[in-house]
Amino acid sequence: MSNASAWNRRHLPTSPFKPPPEAPPVEQYELGDLVTHDKYGLGRVILVEGDAAVVVDFTPRKVRIATPFARMTRL
Repeated sequence: MSNASAWNRRHLPTSPFKPPPEAPPVEQYELGDLVTHDKYGLGRVILVEGDAAVVVDFTPRKVRIATPFARMTRL
């Protein structure tokens, strides 16, 4: 077996021997950012708890949303 053929092997995306993909970076929010959430709608960030969570004022309620912010996007 030659080593040259090992370099030409095609790796499938579903291979269990492939390293897992890197996690996307955590979205950073600041006080006053306008955001939209799939469940709660439009809101404004009123408290940032580091990289762990944010508190958003979705009138008439305030909701603490933990990372990852999969269903929330900044406007």
